[in-house]
Amino acid sequence: MLDVLKTLSGLVQAKKNQNKSSGIAHALRPEIPKLEARQKNQGKSVTQPPSIDMDAAVRVAEARAKELIVEAKDEAFRIRREAEDEARRKFADIDRRDGVLAERERRLEDAETRIAKRLEEAERAKVAQIEKLEHTAHLTREEATQTILDTLRGELREESAKIIREETTSAHEEADAKAKEILVDAMKHGATDYVAEYTVSIIKITDEDMKGRIIGKEGRNIRAFETATGVDVDLDEEGVIRLSCFDPVRREIARVTLERLLRDGRVQPGRIEEVIAQVKKEIERIMFEEGQKLCHAVGVYNLPAPLVALLGRFKYRFSYGQNMIAHTLEETKIGIALATEVGADVNVVRLGCLLHDVGKIIMDKEGSHVDLGVELLRKYGIPQKVIDCVAQHHEDTPFTSIESMLVYISDAISGSRPGARYENYEEYIKRLKDLEGIAKTMKGVVEAFAFQAGREIRVAVDPGIVSDAEATLMATQIKKEVEEKLTYPGQIKISVVREIRATEIAK
Repeated sequence: MLDVLKTLSGLVQAKKNQNKSSGIAHALRPEIPKLEARQKNQGKSVTQPPSIDMDAAVRVAEARAKELIVEAKDEAFRIRREAEDEARRKFADIDRRDGVLAERERRLEDAETRIAKRLEEAERAKVAQIEKLEHTAHLTREEATQTILDTLRGELREESAKIIREETTSAHEEADAKAKEILVDAMKHGATDYVAEYTVSIIKITDEDMKGRIIGKEGRNIRAFETATGVDVDLDEEGVIRLSCFDPVRREIARVTLERLLRDGRVQPGRIEEVIAQVKKEIERIMFEEGQKLCHAVGVYNLPAPLVALLGRFKYRFSYGQNMIAHTLEETKIGIALATEVGADVNVVRLGCLLHDVGKIIMDKEGSHVDLGVELLRKYGIPQKVIDCVAQHHEDTPFTSIESMLVYISDAISGSRPGARYENYEEYIKRLKDLEGIAKTMKGVVEAFAFQAGREIRVAVDPGIVSDAEATLMATQIKKEVEEKLTYPGQIKISVVREIRATEIAK
């Protein structure tokens, strides 16, 4: 249809522009055959271009255009009618849906109204029931609530107390079992193979004439030896030479030096000083190597060299016959195992156990080994937590951390276990008697028994003379006297027992 309209537009334009013959011919091309036939019937020749009847062509075109316009209007009317019908259908659907929604909203409103009415009725019934109960019970609502709460509180208190007792008992049982398991496991990991050693150095000789060489002319050899080594030489016993000195390192240097002099046979002041100088260097090298071995055995690799050398002196140091290197190694392994079990700082416990007795090998200063050790560690910038472990491992000051307590426990386990330290039997019996004697001097004591190798004493008192409070004070007093008057390894547990019994026999 658009093409036809374009053609009609071209014809109209051709009529207006008659001078443009080419455009007109193009527009009237479909009518040319009809015009040629008409002229032929009139006897005219078509060999020459005919004169075109422009008015006729225009009328034909206008007629055709009118037909097309009518057709177009019909088509447009049809399309418009279909669109209106479609719109009416859609509006009808929308109206129908609106009706359905309106019906639903109405039903919901009715349901809400019914629910609200029922809630109001239930609330009125509840209030009426409460008023009836209050009237029957002669109590207000608040008073009834408080009575119920008091009853429940009493029942819950009894139930909670019962649960607490059961859980406490269970916790104590499990804690004791777990503690024993942890300690046994720690001791198993820390056990070392060694035996107790004596602290007196003895050199055996086969020829008594060697003693004369050692003494020398007018005693100059033995004086030179004792002056250079700082030890005392005892030649009174036959077949042996005893060396005694408070410093174990000096005693070891003297022992090695004397053995070399006896093998060499040349015992004179100059030779003595020469051999002592050689032995000192060797002993210092050995001690440093032993200190390194000890540190590496427990996993410590960054200690200052002077501290490593001091730890190596433990090789020649004994405490109640227990070698200090073996004790330190055992204690550190126990401490590491305990710290791992309880979740403490393993590195602090490791260093605390390793350095706890470092003050025992400081011989040129006065003071307890705890104070000397703390001073030394501060000098080398050791962390404060480790210093606290050293300062508190004998309970000289209160514990400030779980790591300090673990170092104390590890030291007690290693030092007080059976077989760890050597003691003279007579001294052992004397200590037990002295321990019982201290307890028996207290007023009201009926009997005292020391057992577990002197690590525990139980004191039975007369309940008619000693009260519960006085029993507690008595235990503290016995503890103080034991600490002041006795010397003992590890620790001693003191238990004061006060018991009243009423017994009857039915016949």
